[in-house]
Amino acid sequence: MLEPTTPSSWRQSLDLPSRLFGQGDFGGNDYELYEEDGEFVLSVDVPGFEREEIDLTWNDGVLNVAAEHVDDDRNRKRTYHRRFRFPKDVDVDAIAASYTNGVLEVTLPIRDTVGPRGEPIPIEG
Repeated sequence: MLEPTTPSSWRQSLDLPSRLFGQGDFGGNDYELYEEDGEFVLSVDVPGFEREEIDLTWNDGVLNVAAEHVDDDRNRKRTYHRRFRFPKDVDVDAIAASYTNGVLEVTLPIRDTVGPRGEPIPIEG
C-alpha cells in the first residue's frame, strides 16, 4: 500500500513510479533544484551515461530529462527519466545545459513579466 504524501513545495513532481518501486539506482537525492539570481538551477546526477545519451526537452513549462544507455556486452539497458515543472515563466531561448563528470547542470533564466500574462483580449460593449 502506498503511503499518503502531502505536497511539500512547488518542486513536487509526478513521483508515483519511485513510490511504487523504491528510489531506483540513483537513490532519492539524484537532483538539486534551487532559485538563485533570477534563474532556476537544476543539477542532476546521471553517472554512467554519455552526453549523447541524454535527452533534454522543454514543453509547456515542463523540463523533461531522459537518458538511455545500452550495454551490449552485458546485455543490459539503463534508463533515467524525470520531469520538472516550474512555477514561473522561463526564458526558453536562454536555457543552457552542461554535462561534466556525471552531473547534468541546467540553468533556466526566469522571464521578467511586467504586466498581465498572456495575450490581451479586447472586450466589446
